[in-house]
Amino acid sequence: MTDPDDRSLSGQSETNRADPSAGSGTAGDADELEVFPPTLREVLLRPRWLGLLLLCLVVAGIFAWLGQWQLSRALDTNPVPPGATEEVQSIADVAAPGEYLPEPLVGQRVEVSGHWIPGDFLIVASRFNDGEEGYWVTGQLRIDGTAAPASIAVAIGWAATLEDAQAAVEQFEADAVADADPVTFAGRLISDEGPVPPPRGADPQTMTRMSPAAHLSQWHEIEGVDVYRPYLAAETSPAPLEDIHSPAPDEGSGINWLNIFYAIEWAIFAGFAFYLWYRLGRDAWEKEVEDVEDAAAALAAGSGPDGDAASGG
Repeated sequence: MTDPDDRSLSGQSETNRADPSAGSGTAGDADELEVFPPTLREVLLRPRWLGLLLLCLVVAGIFAWLGQWQLSRALDTNPVPPGATEEVQSIADVAAPGEYLPEPLVGQRVEVSGHWIPGDFLIVASRFNDGEEGYWVTGQLRIDGTAAPASIAVAIGWAATLEDAQAAVEQFEADAVADADPVTFAGRLISDEGPVPPPRGADPQTMTRMSPAAHLSQWHEIEGVDVYRPYLAAETSPAPLEDIHSPAPDEGSGINWLNIFYAIEWAIFAGFAFYLWYRLGRDAWEKEVEDVEDAAAALAAGSGPDGDAASGG
């Protein structure tokens, strides 16, 4: 038969094993109450972290799609053939009013016919011709043969001094009023340089950039008129102006390195989404391990010589 006192002691021991928070017991009981912390794999396989992993997959998929999109824009699958910019084309086949000029077509030689709008011959300063600083004389050319009225800014020619440029403006103004016959120009189509404020102390209407947008603010007869965003640099200039030096553009490589850089950035962002999930999961696991170790240390301290003495008292 079993002694009732033994049965009582056995039940007390089972109670201590079942309740890790019990602060009394022997050192042997503490060994039986040892709790092993979860592994990193066990933590990351919990539903909460699997759900976050699914969210990271969605985010990474979006980043990967954006990277693929940038990469497709970086590679020109239909590059302009070498020397294509030197073939004179009709401006209608190259650009349309209000549209930006595609990069491969910058410097394309075009031909355009129209008539000058009197009062719109303007001067642009800080123009270099073969390294010599001077001035451009520009004008608004109303293009003939378009369904809707359309104009383009034309850099007509270069003058070494402001006086020469002003004299050319006066001559062109008189010719535009007296002669309404159309004129034909061949030249290079170049993107808008963008307007900038005039130098300090200069006339507010002073222009140092060839910008059709800035010209538009000073032009006349523009109601209902479509304006080309690029401008035309004439190849042959009428007297008394000199021809504008406008060499052929460099042949492009067909690769846009800026878009490739953006594609690499999106790939890095996609990888960072997974790293963030892993880092957060690891931090949660380390905290759990630390909590278990702290609990075990507290339990061991409670069952040491001081704890036994207190229990015995």
